[in-house]
Amino acid sequence: MHEISCGTCTNRVLVEKFSPTHTSVQWLDDSENACPEFAERVARGEKTQNIPTCLALRDAIEKAVHDGKLGTADLRREPVPGLIR
Repeated sequence: MHEISCGTCTNRVLVEKFSPTHTSVQWLDDSENACPEFAERVARGEKTQNIPTCLALRDAIEKAVHDGKLGTADLRREPVPGLIR
């Protein structure tokens, strides 16, 4: 997993991309304590498990992908029948 910092609040998370559409995020602190967007939404009554993402953090992850700092090519390789690795 790669460490990514949010461009808005500098919260840090660990991120892994399994494909262009699949992203796995591991928070290093409680999301509502680390992220102003989560904190605001929790204060309005939402539960963290129902909040899919922080938009600023998503933008930071997409920027890391765009800049070549986070990619999928070196991560998972699906097994190919008949090919021994």
